[in-house]
Amino acid sequence: MTSTVAIIGSGNIARDHLAALREIPGVEVAYVYGSNLERAASLAALYPGATATTDIDKILKDPAVTAVDITNATPDHARFTIAAGQAGKHVHVEKPAALNLNHLDSMVEATEGRGLSLMVGQTVRFQPSIATIAASIQAGEIGTPRLTHLSWYTGYVWPGGWRGWQLDAAKSGGHPVHNGSHCIDLAVWLLQRNPVRVFARSFPSYAAQMPVHDSFQLTVKFDDGSLALLEISYSLRKHADVLRRIVVAGSEGTLAHSTQDDPGLSSDGARPAPSSVEGAMTAQLCHWIELVEGRAEPIIRTAEVRAALATGLAAQQSLDTGRAIDLSIPSIHQKGVIR
Repeated sequence: MTSTVAIIGSGNIARDHLAALREIPGVEVAYVYGSNLERAASLAALYPGATATTDIDKILKDPAVTAVDITNATPDHARFTIAAGQAGKHVHVEKPAALNLNHLDSMVEATEGRGLSLMVGQTVRFQPSIATIAASIQAGEIGTPRLTHLSWYTGYVWPGGWRGWQLDAAKSGGHPVHNGSHCIDLAVWLLQRNPVRVFARSFPSYAAQMPVHDSFQLTVKFDDGSLALLEISYSLRKHADVLRRIVVAGSEGTLAHSTQDDPGLSSDGARPAPSSVEGAMTAQLCHWIELVEGRAEPIIRTAEVRAALATGLAAQQSLDTGRAIDLSIPSIHQKGVIR
């Protein structure tokens, strides 16, 4: 079976998606869409047979295209997802899925509400170390999980590593939404509980001149009293530097992992991804194709995505006000279309 897809977006993340899709048998990339035809063409050249275009209607009206992979900036996620769903296409959309809950609900209704799939690109769930931890928790190896502590430090070129829209909370959703999405999603997924309260604080570390702080911390309380302590910093000196530590403590034991424990060598000239995260994008998009073809049950459910987005938005509100913010959202275990 062949799935014909279109890439919506022509930035760096679209390049990563194209590289991953090349590795998946039975996938054909028919189009690369971008607002800049020259940039879209440079990406389309990476996938034999792909056509660059600035005409989204051409893609959506093509009956050969069964699914679209939306990788452009967050402000465009909702309108492209809704248009794709209305055109009968399955959708994969990069995180964060949307800028607000109303947009996300409309995206879900336009896709899942029409019997189509909607998958949000929470890549971290597909990293080998995280997948192992999640499988152990689901198997009951630590009893009931009560605490997740995640410290995640990475390097960016500041201020050149960010474009204007990423620094504008109105366009990015704010730092906890744009950069905290993976960490918040992990906490919701691993604990399998509803977040009910969040407190956030931020501070400058490496890049004090930036209009947003490059480091922040979240404390998330869940409906059974369990906690997630999340530390996220983009302040490491070199672009490819990464350090992540995760601990999940349960009633019967504890699971832990650090990228410092990964085997491998690195130097200033060669800085490969840690082995514990390697291959995650390919695994993620392979799962998406399985969903499109009806061969799998979703690992990422939109009720969990909604809970994580609500938490990120509340965390930004906490940063703005200096107060803890209470949440009241539908259960992540609910079924059906979110309305």
